[in-house]
Amino acid sequence: MPGDAVELRQALIALVLLPAAAAAQVERFAVVVGNDQGQPPDLALSYAETDASRVGAMLQEVGGVRPENLVLLRGQDAGTVRGALIAVNDRVRAAGREAMLIVYYSGHADAGALHLGTTPLELRELEQLVRGSAASFRLLILDACRSGALTRVKGGSPIPPFDVQLGERVPGEGAVFLTSSSASEDSQESDEIKGSFFTHALVSGLLGAADANGDGRVTLDETYRYAYDATLRASSRSLAGIQHPTFEYDVRGMGDVVLATLDANAPGRALLEFPAGRTWLVFQGSPEDNVLGEVGARDRARRLSVRAGRYFLRGRAADMLLEGMVEAPPGDTLTVDESRLEHTAYARLVRKGGGAASSVVSVEAEARARSALVGDTGICPGAALGLAVALRSFTLKPRLGWCRGGFSNPGIEATLDQYDLELSLTHVRDLDVVSLELGLTVGGSVLVQRFQTQGVAPRRTTGALQLSPTVGITREIAPRSYLFLLGSASTYLLRSENSAATASSFGPSFALRISIGAGYRL
Repeated sequence: MPGDAVELRQALIALVLLPAAAAAQVERFAVVVGNDQGQPPDLALSYAETDASRVGAMLQEVGGVRPENLVLLRGQDAGTVRGALIAVNDRVRAAGREAMLIVYYSGHADAGALHLGTTPLELRELEQLVRGSAASFRLLILDACRSGALTRVKGGSPIPPFDVQLGERVPGEGAVFLTSSSASEDSQESDEIKGSFFTHALVSGLLGAADANGDGRVTLDETYRYAYDATLRASSRSLAGIQHPTFEYDVRGMGDVVLATLDANAPGRALLEFPAGRTWLVFQGSPEDNVLGEVGARDRARRLSVRAGRYFLRGRAADMLLEGMVEAPPGDTLTVDESRLEHTAYARLVRKGGGAASSVVSVEAEARARSALVGDTGICPGAALGLAVALRSFTLKPRLGWCRGGFSNPGIEATLDQYDLELSLTHVRDLDVVSLELGLTVGGSVLVQRFQTQGVAPRRTTGALQLSPTVGITREIAPRSYLFLLGSASTYLLRSENSAATASSFGPSFALRISIGAGYRL
């Protein structure tokens, strides 16, 4: 809100009592909570409950949490969440062995409480429930921010700094703080990834994108580093601005705690390995489904652990989009082959309404020829140079053109130079091999006619207005380059004079024009 300091953040807090848990075989428990609704005047979120489902699935698949040890709550009130935490703590205590407890929340919050619909859960009470667990390793993840438009700012209202008090530390205890944004910054969710930047980075990292050393195990330290870089990178492209995750932790040797294990040989699992230099999104089954994970163009780790099955991939290169379905075979690693994916130039992508770009600009050059006008009996060949600005619904083409024609009769020769300033508005339909366009061109022309004769024949300069329906075809020849052919039926409104220059008339003149050219996308 203008004039108000926004100091909201997400927090990841790990409480460690026994360093021996880093190496021990532990029983893992999780309570995962998501709620799109908050207290008035909170606006409904779009993806908090979806984020919770993604986290729950990831914890079962690679986080070592057995289905019977996972509680997933979507859209539930504070009483239900409180009861679930108490029940899971009872199970941890009854397990009688080293245990890890993971608690995740995505939704609205303020400085003092989570907003579970219209019911609050005080942060101090939440902390006590997590702290009071008998688990030797306890991880609390809070993803709570404000809400907005296309790239939304998640959950709540302007508040003092979001702060979870840990109270007095007991001997041997360590603590980890990971905030998705620094003070006075917003945390955001995205329509493209169908979730929050922070949780998306967290899930992607634990599925393998954070496995920097490639040993098949994602540690606490690797997860922190990846979440920071990925959140910073993603939010830098958003309308709300850069989101800086910050860290403060003292884990006393717990940085190598393994949070996820990647094993292609596990029953029903597979690894997807991606080419370097591109950012890849993995969708559950189609581009309309949820995003499973992401590998950034500069990420060292290029593999994600997934269930065996079909996935839709989207890769972003500098000049094109790569999309297609792949089949991840069980117990194996699939290396993504870019040649088997559909390559879409960004101009086509903009017209489809995909991606973050709202326009693509190209430089175009063309050779053209126009048929004769009134008083001009020859064809006028020439050239033109301009731009093409591809938008979602139409393409704008400003350009400058020139052509030279003339005629020769006994006793007189004439040349005609025509200078054009044009603006075309076209609608483009992309087909498999070519693109078809239909549009309208408006502009102004200056016609300069010069004569060579034994007598006196002064130069004539005439202005004209132009209106031309156009039709064209475009063929891609490279990721950034294309050829095009255009035809137009032009109407010129101009003043013409007879050969004796004793009378003139003002009216329309008609001509056909054909152009062939090439374009290069910037």
